[in-house]
Amino acid sequence: MQGLQKQRGISLIGLIFTIAVLAAIGLLAMQIVPTYSEYRAISAAIVKAKEAGSTPQEIQASFSKSAEVGYISSITARDLVISREDGGLEVSFAYDKKIPLVGPASLLLEYAGTTSKSGAAPAKPDAGGK
Repeated sequence: MQGLQKQRGISLIGLIFTIAVLAAIGLLAMQIVPTYSEYRAISAAIVKAKEAGSTPQEIQASFSKSAEVGYISSITARDLVISREDGGLEVSFAYDKKIPLVGPASLLLEYAGTTSKSGAAPAKPDAGGK
């Protein structure tokens, strides 16, 4: 009589659990990727706006045009922080994106960027005025 061979493989419950975990990761990625894509568009738009303008008003106008074309809705030209550094203008931004998950749970993504060579992102403005 032969001894029983140990079966290998994944059980049905293990398969269902694996699919559920992969589905949750996929759903989360589907919500995060568009916000990151918008962040990259904003970063490119501030670089383009800085190159196109020599005054804060010109930079804001250029950013507004880029935001309209690039479907940027998270920030406006008024949200940009334009400052003088080393004799030139530098453009910065910071914003939060909140993604609701399940019930009271949500994911908060904090995005910030600048054209400054130092890479120092601006301090986020107080949310009290919004």
